[in-house]
Amino acid sequence: MTGRFRRYLRGSYPPVRSALFAACWAVGVTGLFAVVDPHRGTWRPDAGTALGALTIALDMLLMRIVDDIRDLPYDRVHNPRRPLAAGVVSSSELMRWYALIAVLLLVLNAGRGAAALVLALQLGYALLLLAADRWLRWPDPSRLVLTLVLSSPVQLLLHLYLYLNYVRSAGHPFDGSFWLALVIVAVVTLHLELAKKITRAPAPGERSYVTTFGVAGTVGAAMVSAFAAAGLLLLAARPATAWTLLPVAPLALPAVAWWRFRRPATVRWDARFALWFVLSTFVAWAVTGVLGTAG
Repeated sequence: MTGRFRRYLRGSYPPVRSALFAACWAVGVTGLFAVVDPHRGTWRPDAGTALGALTIALDMLLMRIVDDIRDLPYDRVHNPRRPLAAGVVSSSELMRWYALIAVLLLVLNAGRGAAALVLALQLGYALLLLAADRWLRWPDPSRLVLTLVLSSPVQLLLHLYLYLNYVRSAGHPFDGSFWLALVIVAVVTLHLELAKKITRAPAPGERSYVTTFGVAGTVGAAMVSAFAAAGLLLLAARPATAWTLLPVAPLALPAVAWWRFRRPATVRWDARFALWFVLSTFVAWAVTGVLGTAG
């Protein structure tokens, strides 16, 4: 690994913190699949789960590379200290690393059948988004809702990859519980997407959903998404146990963030609470998946 790429990682994708997030994501979402699975069974993280965590960690790095290249003009103005904007690495260097890591991911998953195919589609779709941005200048990055919709298949395919790994271990075919779990994951991550951009007064050219939905609308959507995830899980758990209540506990974090933002002097939503909410929800799903399906 070159020194330039190491400096890029430190500034844009800190390895330890990012690996922890990836592990929580992979294990937590897989636990969620177990919680909503109508086929009664005991779930425990296994080698497939570990491979999923490693895959998510490397895949998130690739998605970070794509986003950094797409956001380069914006970052040069609003985030000039980001490694790519600061000239620590070039876009062409990052694309070479993308190709190398993508090949590694596909080799690691070569024996996973349909999951490997879905992973390849996901990596290709991310490149398609980048090509549309670089060559067609579409969509306009300021159109956050359209950009979010077009980017959503990236996460959908990644969650499908995790689900196919899960059913491979569980020993049953694909079923409709995947779509229910996907909705739950989507609303949880939507909270993070909305909350981290909430501000009472966006700077000129700053990308924020507030410019589309207003402050009250964006805050309302962020809070509804957080509480909807817990509510859907309570309704969907198969079987419902006392452990099913565990994912309700992380709701304290968006509640505290909302309370703090109510102060007129608070200009920006504290995005740390949104990140902690997502992380703690992933952990709660994993624990519920293990203990809620035991015995």
